[in-house]
Amino acid sequence: MKAYKVTGSFLMKDRWQNFTKEVAAENPAQAKEVILSDLGSKHRVTRKFVKVEKIEEVSLEQLENPVVKWKVGGMK
Repeated sequence: MKAYKVTGSFLMKDRWQNFTKEVAAENPAQAKEVILSDLGSKHRVTRKFVKVEKIEEVSLEQLENPVVKWKVGGMK
């Protein structure tokens, strides 16, 4: 697995909310799918109201989220 930082925005009530999230995924398409699923689950946002602007691969040293770091790097 690789780590990706996904940046974008989603419509929350009547305004756009920016987000940046780190996820563990096999490729950028799967990273986008994880984000869409997560935002839909937590914020009840449909996919058409989520704008993903940038998906970039992040090295293990640059990760801030300990859960993603553990998923990518294993139990080191």
